[in-house]
Parts: sequence; C-alpha cells; structure tokens
Amino acid sequence: MMTNYRWVIVAAGALMGCVAVGTMFSLAIFLQPIATDTGWSHAGISSAMTLNFIVMGLGGFLWGTASDRYGARIVVLIGAALLGLALVLTSQVQNLFLFQVIYGCLVGLSASAFFAPMIALTMSWFDKHRSLAVSLVSAGMGVAPMTISPFARWLITYYDDWRMAMFLIGVGAWVLLLPAALLVRNPPAVAAAPGAHPETGAEGSGIPLAKILRSPQFLVLAFTFFACCAAHSGPIFHMVSYAMFCGVAPMAAVTIYSVEGAAGLGGRVLFGVLADKFGVKPVLIGGLMIQAAGIAAYTMAADLTQFYMLAVIFGGTYGGVMPLYAVLAGEYFAPRILGTVLGGATMLSSIGMAFGPLAGGWAFDQFNNYNWLFFGSALVGLGAVLIALAFPPLPGRQEEKLRPA
Repeated sequence: MMTNYRWVIVAAGALMGCVAVGTMFSLAIFLQPIATDTGWSHAGISSAMTLNFIVMGLGGFLWGTASDRYGARIVVLIGAALLGLALVLTSQVQNLFLFQVIYGCLVGLSASAFFAPMIALTMSWFDKHRSLAVSLVSAGMGVAPMTISPFARWLITYYDDWRMAMFLIGVGAWVLLLPAALLVRNPPAVAAAPGAHPETGAEGSGIPLAKILRSPQFLVLAFTFFACCAAHSGPIFHMVSYAMFCGVAPMAAVTIYSVEGAAGLGGRVLFGVLADKFGVKPVLIGGLMIQAAGIAAYTMAADLTQFYMLAVIFGGTYGGVMPLYAVLAGEYFAPRILGTVLGGATMLSSIGMAFGPLAGGWAFDQFNNYNWLFFGSALVGLGAVLIALAFPPLPGRQEEKLRPA
C-alpha cells in the first residue's frame, strides 16, 4: 500500500511546482498592467523578478539542506504559508521599492522551498521509474503557464485591477499548497529512523560536503544549469510583452506562454524517453543547442502563427532539459545529500534566471525593442552547450558516486 503512496508524493510535488512557479512567473502577466497603473518603469518592475531569482537561489540551497536534516514536510509547509503571504502583501504595496523588496525577497524565498526538497524526496521513494517520477514532478512547473498565467490574465481583465487579481492568487496559493504539504511524508525506510540525518558524505563514505561541492561533477552540473537558465529566463519572462509589442492581442499573447508550457510537458516526456535510450548527457547537450537556436529565431517572429511555432520548439526544449539536471545529480551523488546538492545547483541556476528579466527590461527601456535580449540570450545558450561538453563520465558503480573525477 505504501508503495502506491509514492505516486501521491509525485502528484503533491507536481502541484506544488505548478503553483509556486506559476505564481512567481505570473509577474510577466502583471508587468504591463502594473506599469500602466503605477507609472513604474519596465526595468523597475522586472528587477523585482531579478531579486526573486537571487533570493530563490540562496533559499533553494538553505531549504535543500534543511530538508536533508529535518525532512521535506516542514520545509514545504513553511514555503506554502510564506508564498500566499508574499502575494497578499505585494498586492497592497504603493511604491516601487516595497514592491521590489516584498515580491523579490519573500516570493523568491517561499517559491524556492519546493523544488529541491520535493525532487530529492521523490527520488528517495523510487528505485524503478525514477526518471519518469522526476519528470512528472517537474512537469508540474510546465503546467503553470497553462493554468496560473491565463487565470491571472482573466482575473486582471474581470476585476480591471491587478491588485485584486494578485490578492486572490495569493489566497489560492494557500488553499492549494497547505493541504498538499500535509500529504508529504518520507518513504518507509527513512520514516523508520526518525533521528536519522545526512552524513557529511554519502552512504557513510566520509567525503566532506565541501569537497563534493568543489568536484567537477557538481561544478559542471551547476554552471551548465546556470547558463541554461540565464539563456531562457529573459525570453520566457518578456515573451508576453514582446508579442504584444509585435502587435499580438493581450489575451492571445498569453496563449503563447501557455503553448510554451504545453510543449514543455511534451518535451519532458520526449527528452526522458530519449535520455533512457541514448543517455542523459548527449540528450541534454542536444536540447541546449536547440534552445539557443530557438531563442535567436524569435527575433524573426512577426505574427501569432510564427510565435506559436517557435513556442513549441522553445518550450519543448527548455522544458525537456530541466528534469535532466536532477537525473544527472541523482547519478553523480548519493541520496543522503541530494537535497543539498540540488539546492546548491538551484542556487546557481536561480542567479542565472535573475539576469534575464532585468536585462530584457533594460533593453526595452533603452532601445524600445527586445532584439538585444534575444540575441544575447542565444549567445549565453551556446555557452551552456560548451560547459555541458565538460561533463565528467558518469559513475559506473554505486561506490564511485561523489568521488571527484
């Protein structure tokens, strides 16, 4: 019976990822209404997202370490409470500085409480079908653009008030996340040892954590993750505004975001199947190459049909590669420190995510177009490919995990 409960963990993790990422990225939907209502600059509003990712990176490492020591349930419960509070408070602010501080810091801190703990917990529940389970948890984040974003756009249109829309989304986050967090539990083998906590190394190997985080396995994993996220964060965040700038109607522009999300779901399945057949590393590198090309191609998009076509390619590739980092981490590192390792890698990836929104807002304010954002992001995407080529060989035996190459 407990074996079947592992799929409850997958479902809870997917829901949490959907709500956390969806509420965070809904700022892209709020960007223009906030700017119109308040007169704040695009760069000023976008910088809240930059702060969000920086704090999210630091929080991801802290939450991941905390989940290794205290368990995932308490971590995601705190994250759920904070996320709703952050959105409710943000809906009430009256000046840009408070908006940046509350949204950037509190949303980033709370949203980071879900990814590393739930991915690490999911992997501890599964011996077989582990890649599928991780992909399904990650797929929750892919659903976000098809759910939270259109819902945010509908609320803004219905109430003609971005503040009420953000307030209601914050309340909705409480309603969905708090019950889901109560479903989180450790697998039976871990639950049977309530006093257990991670060692400084994996499986009692005695390898210090600092040495692990300096190993080639971790460094290449983390910096590839960093460059990958730095490449796609700006195009994702500014996609709706860019499409509207190109003449696409607001609600239709949001559907581009949704198409990217739907393609990301398909990409996760496709890339997971390909990784099982051809290996994780070559599939990751191929996906990163396609991602860079897709980003550059957006500069030639002129109508809704072209945006949809590119959204399928771009969304499918960035969605498809994201779970592969966790799969690689699980192959390089042992389970007892996986939350910390994923948190550390997420910290660097979040710093990468922080560059795109601010760069896109600055580029638009300076040049009144987004071309420089997309060209620059494509170059960073190619950088991710070059870093990924340096991945060390995967360990051939369990005891080789965590041993620096």
